Amino acid sequence: MAMRRCPRPSSPERVDFRLVRGPVPAVTESFELGEQGSRTRLEYTGELSTDLWRLGQWWGGLVAPRWEATVAGSLAAVKEEAERRARR
Repeated sequence: MAMRRCPRPSSPERVDFRLVRGPVPAVTESFELGEQGSRTRLEYTGELSTDLWRLGQWWGGLVAPRWEATVAGSLAAVKEEAERRARR
């Protein structure tokens, strides 16, 4: 699945992305850092949009689980690396 995303820093704590080229017409995502007691919290939000009515709905249903799994895997890797560095 080839895709291209365009990042846009909104603030020091937040980065927004939008899909420029990929398997669906529109995807918007944001990653936001926040404090939670003495810990850092990374919050991800994303929205996948489709067109072509029923066909688009079907395609979105097919693509969304892979997209969510990819994001979850990336966030797990980031968490693991951050925790490894914090233990040093």
